[in-house]
Amino acid sequence: MKKHLLLVSVALCLFAGVAFSEEVRDWRELRNVHVKVQQSIKEMERARAANHYDMAGHGAKAEELLRQVEHELKEALEAAKHAK
Repeated sequence: MKKHLLLVSVALCLFAGVAFSEEVRDWRELRNVHVKVQQSIKEMERARAANHYDMAGHGAKAEELLRQVEHELKEALEAAKHAK
């Protein structure tokens, strides 16, 4: 399960890098990324619960970082909506 969690975390990082490196043409694209990050947070919560929250603090840190990403995406989405 720890390997699975690590793979999910790495995949999320790669996904976020690709998502942010592309030009956003429409705020709806940003909304889709925001939804995917919210889904990832729920998956992380389930993974941590399945591991009895015992991941040497790494699961909690990954969830915290995902929540920071979610917050920033929410702010970016609002800014993009008001820019047009």
